[in-house]
Amino acid sequence: MSASLDPSRLESAEAAEAADPGGMLRQVASSAAQVRESRRAAEEAGVAGLAEDGRPRAVVVVGTGSCAVPGDVLAAVCGTGCAVPISTVRGPRLPGWVGAADLVVAVSSSGADEETLEVAAEAARRGCRLLAVGGEDSPLADLAGRSRGVFVPVRSAGRPRSTLWGLTVPLLLAARALRLADVPDAVLESTAVLLEDVAHRCRPSSEPFVNPAKRLALDLAGDVPLVWGASEPSVAAAYRMCCQLNENAKYPAVFGELPEAGRNQVAIFDGFFARAGSPADPDDFFRDRLDEPEHGLHLVSLRDAGEHPRARGRAEAAAALARDRGVAVTEMRAEGDHPLERIASLIALADYVTVYLAIALGVDPASEPAVQELRARIA
Repeated sequence: MSASLDPSRLESAEAAEAADPGGMLRQVASSAAQVRESRRAAEEAGVAGLAEDGRPRAVVVVGTGSCAVPGDVLAAVCGTGCAVPISTVRGPRLPGWVGAADLVVAVSSSGADEETLEVAAEAARRGCRLLAVGGEDSPLADLAGRSRGVFVPVRSAGRPRSTLWGLTVPLLLAARALRLADVPDAVLESTAVLLEDVAHRCRPSSEPFVNPAKRLALDLAGDVPLVWGASEPSVAAAYRMCCQLNENAKYPAVFGELPEAGRNQVAIFDGFFARAGSPADPDDFFRDRLDEPEHGLHLVSLRDAGEHPRARGRAEAAAALARDRGVAVTEMRAEGDHPLERIASLIALADYVTVYLAIALGVDPASEPAVQELRARIA
């Protein structure tokens, strides 16, 4: 079924929810509850005990699709000054250098992902410390039990991509126990409160001209988004937003990281998708979109107080260059002081944007027929 833009689907809670049969809006709104529930589950599972054998040589997070994103969030929160390297494996093979001195974290919302199970089993054979996070009474839980690993059961919010915070918090608590990250309980709670605040501002009953997520969704419709970050939190959030645009809205998006994007992707501003002339004012919600070009580029710049001054300068220069070329520019600014708060605020708003874009285009944000068909073909 081809998608077609209909802004009226966003005008009321009833219209939006009717176009969201899979309940993705409800799933996204559960983020704050996930933080609190997962914190309790991780503490009860004994995640703090991972520190009994000292600090690992490296932390390797294993997962596929949405279940790999917790590794990106962990690395962003720990930052480049982290005492040990943190890497994410998104494939079926564990790097050859990983061994008994390392901590491997296997993440699977269902607890049954074959690639994740294979890599976790290999980690166990090599004698790695193992932390597993995922579905209760699952093959992953069984593997962790047999391997004397720590297992944290996480209740799915519906789809793996909407269970991000339930899957991520156990990793943060493990990093805290290992003294790799400063994430006190107060920060976890303030992050949950921030997620609640974003959910309130982006609630379905909030009208498009005051709802930041509905507004950006309508601004993006028909454009090709370039989603760029310039700090560890904003880069991880930018990648997540592109994935959510793909899965929720079935919409293409191009991920970029500054300063590198300024050395290659910026060339697109002079290409086929760049608008001719000056762009419409993105702040004018009531403008007539029928008079705008059907397709164009749209730079979505995720900004963060933690940017290096040089990265900040590049982000500002790139945005100015885009506007000069007639490319629409939207800035999403992180909120909060702690890296966890900042990345959570960006991800939360982006999640709502992608769901509302799906609804406005008439596609079910919870469905993923092409993904399912591909899985069936390779099964």
